[in-house]
Amino acid sequence: MTEEKRPAFGSRHLSDEKDVFSHNAWDDVEWSEEQSEEANAIIEKQYEQRMSQTKWETVESNLPSAWNHFYDIHENKFFKDRQWLFTEFPELIQSDQNQSMTILEVGCGVGNCIFPIIRTNNLSQNSNMFLYCCDYSSTAIDILKQNSEYNTNYCHAFVYDITSLESLPVKENSLDIIIMIFVLSAIHPSKHDEVIKNLVKYLKPGHGKLLFRDYGLYDMAQLRFKNDKCIEKNLYARSDGTLTYFFHQDQLDQLFTRNGLVKEQNIVDRRLQVNRSRQLKMYRIWLQCKYIRA
Repeated sequence: MTEEKRPAFGSRHLSDEKDVFSHNAWDDVEWSEEQSEEANAIIEKQYEQRMSQTKWETVESNLPSAWNHFYDIHENKFFKDRQWLFTEFPELIQSDQNQSMTILEVGCGVGNCIFPIIRTNNLSQNSNMFLYCCDYSSTAIDILKQNSEYNTNYCHAFVYDITSLESLPVKENSLDIIIMIFVLSAIHPSKHDEVIKNLVKYLKPGHGKLLFRDYGLYDMAQLRFKNDKCIEKNLYARSDGTLTYFFHQDQLDQLFTRNGLVKEQNIVDRRLQVNRSRQLKMYRIWLQCKYIRA
């Protein structure tokens, strides 16, 4: 599969290496062959020195409480509101307020997507958009509901484990959009197929759309993991006890298409972020997808 480029985010491209610290970020940064080889070597070493089965069993047994513990510590101060959503996913702006729209966000956390959507669409004045949002963490949902912008007239937040395959409080074939932002990577890859298959049935046939963004292979976060954090290929345990998985572009396409979705977009977002004060380079790789239910 030929790698598709993402549309330029601000069209900021690095043409001269000496200018690298003149801005905070650069778009579509290509890797040298040497960089790719170095990244592969790091990942191979991580896998060779992966955690023991005994340690993985301990991590696995603590997973049910890991996200509640995360939000007990960080509350609503860890993630920033995702204002970039509407540049990357303009589908989240309701162009015709006379047309109803129903959206579900899975893995909503404390509302860093939901509240920008509420504000941007001025939902206090628009009754034709309704938002469902769920998260595995009951603590996160409690924090979300305490936000002054939360209103049950246009939003319903609830606790839900998307790996459980239990019924959602949503009719099948009824959703216009499902949002998954850095969510699937937190789930063991053995469950990815059943998660996507279960969610797809809630999208409107021929119309409902999955909006997806998550970690790509060789992202800076992957290369920074120390020994004994790798569980299996491209799957790691974070220090807080949660999981993170790094996807290949083709892998996602196969996952979505074999579970009833048709590709509209599947692109690699290669970003070079820099810390100008510390003269640090940070290579980020994210995958962004839009798939429509067949």
